[in-house]
Amino acid sequence: MADTTVIDKTDSNREAALGALYDDVFNAHMFPFWATTTDVAHDEVKQLMATKRAVPYLWRYRDQIEPLLQRSAELVTMDDSERRSLVLVNPGLAPTRATVSTLYTAYRLNDPHEVMPPHRHSPNAIRFGLTGEMNFTGVEGEDITFGPGDLVLTPHDTWHNHGNTGDEPAVNLSVLDLPLVEILNAIYFDHDYKEVKDGKMVAAKQQSARFPSDYSARIYESGGYTPRFVSHYRGTGAASPMYLYRWAPMREILDKHKDWDGDPYEALMVEYTDPTTGGPVYKTVTFFAQMLRPGEKTQPLKQTASLLVAPFEGSGYSIVGDQRFDWQQFDTLAVPGGEWCQHVNGSDTDPAILFVASDEPTLKKLGFYKKWGRDGSGDTVSLV
Repeated sequence: MADTTVIDKTDSNREAALGALYDDVFNAHMFPFWATTTDVAHDEVKQLMATKRAVPYLWRYRDQIEPLLQRSAELVTMDDSERRSLVLVNPGLAPTRATVSTLYTAYRLNDPHEVMPPHRHSPNAIRFGLTGEMNFTGVEGEDITFGPGDLVLTPHDTWHNHGNTGDEPAVNLSVLDLPLVEILNAIYFDHDYKEVKDGKMVAAKQQSARFPSDYSARIYESGGYTPRFVSHYRGTGAASPMYLYRWAPMREILDKHKDWDGDPYEALMVEYTDPTTGGPVYKTVTFFAQMLRPGEKTQPLKQTASLLVAPFEGSGYSIVGDQRFDWQQFDTLAVPGGEWCQHVNGSDTDPAILFVASDEPTLKKLGFYKKWGRDGSGDTVSLV
């Protein structure tokens, strides 16, 4: 039978009764969503909103990441781990492995002739070459060798393996939507790779090539022309079937348009797209190359999407919120959703080019994508 005891709300015992109520609620793994007072202890609205949030942050490649990678190469062998990667953990989200709320960036160093066994997983991932001409990724039977600026896809649930087939160490940058997949409780990894040999399924340490090594370029690199004599369903069919995007064509596109006005908030920005749909390469995350011409400064931009910004050429600085971040080649800058951001090229003679990852497709699918800018007068204008 329910307790019908009447508590006098003006009685001095009310606070004790409230305290006991809160204790019982919390012990039952519940949260009291009402604001009874504005004091620290019982402002439940503020408590509910006080979740961990990503903060703007810059990781420096030359001063921080590169020395740590080199030390790891001396101490961690492939017998110790199949991965020699550094995941960038946002200070506002630690210890969660996330660089912004939905994405993480990792830097991987492979010594010469290191190639790891195949695996697959639920998160989508990419590799972006920084150093070395012989980075290697085999994905779904396409053996890809790539160098600086080349972008390689390893979509959700595709078998792939990484390494370095050259004589010099190679470093590449990875971006995964793993934090988003963790939030959705959809994480899995599979290392039990098998192939059919002599009519039987047997374990294998390397995928057999089923496509020419230049397949992505031959089939998809001529924009506007789609061969009908091949199947464009690869992997799960949920990502771009073009697994390799070379840097040279992207650089050529940027150079061709360097005299255009561009966008006041994004300068010259080119998206990597699925050649069969024109949409983003993944349903959850998209990628851009962004050129700032010599001396160029973008106007402040705010959006609900979160960004990971990795300078690939040149140097400069960004203003995120009220903080200035001076960046150089191969750094990574976290720009959480909801933060005002503008970029400045520090050179009056050379362009600066940024490699950018964004969870924009996820926000658009959910109907949460918004974008604002500040015009020359400082007024806020809605862009999306």
